[in-house]
Order: sequence, then structure tokens, then C-alpha cells
Amino acid sequence: MTKRTKDLLYTSYHIDEDIIDMVEDAEKELASEFELQDDIMEYNQYKVLKAFQNNRISDMHFDWNTGYGYDDPGREALEKVYAEVFHADAAIVRTQLVNGTHALASVYLGLLRKGDELIYCTGTPYDTMKTVIGLEGENPGCLLEYGVKYKQVELDKNNEVDLEAVKKAIGPDTKIVALQRSTGYSFRKAITIDKIAAWVSACKSVKPDVICMVDNCYGEFTDYTDPIELGADVMAGSLIKNAGGGLALSGGYIVGRKDLIDKIFYRVTCPGIGGECGLTFGQSRTMFEGLFISPRVTNGAVKGARLCAKVYEKLGYETCPKSNDRRADIIEAIVLHDPKKVEAFCEGIQAAAPVDSHVKPEFGDMAGYKDKIIMAAGSFVQGSSIELSADGPLREPYIVYFQGGITYEHSKFGVLMSLQSLRNKGLL
Repeated sequence: MTKRTKDLLYTSYHIDEDIIDMVEDAEKELASEFELQDDIMEYNQYKVLKAFQNNRISDMHFDWNTGYGYDDPGREALEKVYAEVFHADAAIVRTQLVNGTHALASVYLGLLRKGDELIYCTGTPYDTMKTVIGLEGENPGCLLEYGVKYKQVELDKNNEVDLEAVKKAIGPDTKIVALQRSTGYSFRKAITIDKIAAWVSACKSVKPDVICMVDNCYGEFTDYTDPIELGADVMAGSLIKNAGGGLALSGGYIVGRKDLIDKIFYRVTCPGIGGECGLTFGQSRTMFEGLFISPRVTNGAVKGARLCAKVYEKLGYETCPKSNDRRADIIEAIVLHDPKKVEAFCEGIQAAAPVDSHVKPEFGDMAGYKDKIIMAAGSFVQGSSIELSADGPLREPYIVYFQGGITYEHSKFGVLMSLQSLRNKGLL
């Protein structure tokens, strides 16, 4: 960083020189990790480009229909591109999927019937999925209300998937085994690609026809391969996370075996309609372009997460994953042990935002969550967690979750501002 840039950070944002130096030193120590992430990005960029070329994407795919959306060439081509990128037979990529939770729920509601069993193999699922399953609150239409049976297998003492326990849990009624790749509001590393491959193999060894489902939120393009390529049957995620590249305005995706995708389509729309209808509302261009730049955007977010981990490790805080760990998602968790520190951290992230930087985030109630939540997200797309953001629940040990940054530089700036905010409040 040049003196001119340092002077700008000090005069315009009042970031102390020693904080800038601390972040720069951490950045230099991560040179080898950054080199690996750049290679992963380059590999995925060429993979995505090839899918665009193979499907002969042209300007006509950016137009859109009205009404029912029959014979929309852009929608059909986009789903073919997603299927190819993720090595799947078929895909659902729709603005009608309002978020990642909706995409995941569509998989379960589309494939599970009364008496079927769903097993979560990564312990307690993410907060919003508890309501979908029926584990918390009164939620009409949840899986348990429909007679679906539920079981979960806790992670082992190393916070890895307990393969032997999973194999023992699978029974005659088990229809879907599910793996949540990212951490949610738990304190563990995301599940890496090699662990996912071992999990699929273990499940299939017990019951070859069991459906292996992966919640891939936050995991796209963080490694060279993705779960479908390793034998998973179906996978889902959000377009306002990695795969949308920060450009998709909304939506979700589901990829996998064609027979499964066809059944899920009947839940996304309705029986008899399936994937034949569904207006794109002119969003095809942004969804195509977002996917195209996603490898680079994800790369910036992963490098920003590594930087955040390295800085806070040097300050003595416990982080997960560690700055030099193999990455499987874009999220960095820091144990701050103090709700005031969580608030200060999030205030710094909000102040670093291009949108609503003047807003002060506070803990508050949020639909689908049991605990009060604080969220810092001054994003162009509301709720977009591939953009710079931070959040966490109001519960011990008071962990803050840092993620995103459309560019690496913005993610780095978020780290700088979080540190300065803590110092300004006498907490650093």
C-alpha cells in the first residue's frame, strides 16, 4: 500500500496507521494461501466460461417473455449452464426461489413423503431450517406436520462428519441424508470437498438408493470441484451468495439428477406444470453475468476471510477456520466473548459499506431465528451475503461471522474498519 493510499485511509476514514500496518503485515504472511486461492479462481473461471460457450449463449438469451414465461430461451439456457458448471443432469434456477432456505425446503418438500426419513449428518441445522423441518415454533406446512420423520447425527469430537454414526443411523425409511456444508451459527469449519466425497461413499455403501443432499450455500467455487461431481445426488444454494456474483437480484438454484429435479420442480411450481412456466422478470442477464464473475468475486471473499482470520488470530482471538486452513466456504467466525465487541465489529463493517453506511446495526428479532440477531450489511442487493457483511446471534460465547466483499479490497477495508471501530470504543 502506498503512502498516498494510507493517507487517504487516515484522513477520510480515520483509520490509525498502526492498524493499517497490522493488516498489511497479515496480508504479506498470507502470500502462499492467496496464491492457492487465485489458482482455484482461475480454474473455476475457465470452467464457467466453457459452460457458457458450450451452450452457445448469445444476446437472445437476455430477452424475456411475459405472463407464464413459456419457451423462455434465456431461462432454459441458464439452467443448462448451471447444470454443466456443477456437473449435474439438470438444474432449477429461478427468481421465484426467494432465498437459500426456500431452495432447500423445495428439495425436501418435493422429494419426501409421509413416512420417509430425513437425516441431517452435520448436527443441528441452520436456524431457519429448524422451522422448515418443524424443530422450533409452530410452522404450518413443515416436514414433521406432513409426517416426515427426522433424525440428526452429531459431528464427532473433531467437528467432522461421524461416518460410522451416519452409517448406523441409516435405516429402511431413510430417503434423504443431508449435509450442511457451511457452518450456520455454529463454531466449526465448513465441510471440505474430500470429506463430502467420503460421506457420499459411506452413505451409499449402506443404502445405494439413498439421496445424498448437500446444502451448498457459501461453498460455490471455493475449491476445484463441487459435491455433485463427487457423487451427491442433489445440491441447492442461493443466488445472493457466491453463485450470483453480487449481481443477481434474488433467487436460488437446485442442481442434480434429472429425475429428482423433475419432482422438485412440481413443488417449486405445482403438479402438472413443473419447469414449463416461470417468468424471469428480465433478470436473465444479471443471473448469467453474476455466475460468470462468481469465481473472481468468491475468490475476493475467501481471501478477505483469510485476512480477517489472520489479523484476529494475531490479536489473540479464536477463529474458525484458521487463516491457513483449507477453505470450504467464505465465512469467517471470530469468538469475541463480549456482545459489545460484536456490536462494535458490526458497526465497523456497516460503516465500511457503500450503502447505508450511516446506519448503526443493533441486535433485534428476526423471522426464523430464536435468538436476537445483529446484521451489518450495507449491500446493493438486500441480504446479499456475498457482499461485505457481518452478523451473529445474541448468545454466548458471542461469535461474529464475517463474510463477503464483491472485491478483495472491500473485504480488506471491512477488516480495517472493524478494528478501528473496536479501538474507538476502547475494546481493542
